[in-house]
Amino acid sequence: MNNAAIGVFDSGVGGLSCVAELSKLMPNEDIVYLGDTARVPYGTKSAATIEKYAKEDIRFLEQFNVKMILIACGTVSSVLMTRPLFEDSKVKSFSGVIYPTVTAACAATKNGKIGVIGTPATIRSGCYGKAIRQLNKDIKVVSKACPMFVPLVENGYTERGNQVSTIIAEEYLSGMKQEGIDTLILGCTHYPHLSAIINDVMGGAVELISSGAEVAGYAQRTLISEGAAAERDEPGRIELFCTDSEELFAENVETFLGHKDNIRISKCSLK
Repeated sequence: MNNAAIGVFDSGVGGLSCVAELSKLMPNEDIVYLGDTARVPYGTKSAATIEKYAKEDIRFLEQFNVKMILIACGTVSSVLMTRPLFEDSKVKSFSGVIYPTVTAACAATKNGKIGVIGTPATIRSGCYGKAIRQLNKDIKVVSKACPMFVPLVENGYTERGNQVSTIIAEEYLSGMKQEGIDTLILGCTHYPHLSAIINDVMGGAVELISSGAEVAGYAQRTLISEGAAAERDEPGRIELFCTDSEELFAENVETFLGHKDNIRISKCSLK
């Protein structure tokens, strides 16, 4: 199983931030990624619908005999308990983004004020705040739903200085600035693609914690500790699947992963 792939899924292109980090940390690992672009965003759906979609995503990745599945979707990780999703799965190594991200944020904060931004479903769940208080009950948590961030990323409005994205970010983040947070959790894997804009709005003193990067780091530590890291010298293959337009998806792949010979993009159906 050591040379089996790592499976990753998200509602769209956001989870490519996790793939990028995995590829940096473990360049010899095969990765299979599913972006459910036909049904993005998950964050505006009911819990029952999110659970249905997540289980379909997991079943799709299981076809590739993956050794680990990472839920690179803040909405799925926060609205649903991760473990029950895998009760009937042969994949026994898995993680959502919540606890790796919260652990990093609690270690980073110096003034005990942490901001959390995410989809409406993620913020409604209150999961980040609960997890933070389990680690440190004295930390103040300031949360804000940012529903427009996902469509901005999906449509490529990510460059520093983009007027539309900057105006929206300023509106969403003004309360965070007033509260004086020094650490900001990007609770959706789409959001790191807006890091430059968020940094400009918040100021360079606020540390941004990327949920995709943190779960990738968790995966690396877990595979090494379990003796399950890839045993090959050549670069791993990256297979990317989307459920909607392959051409539009490919544009995002080029933007966020660059051009690599080991990447293959395909459209798939979850039905």
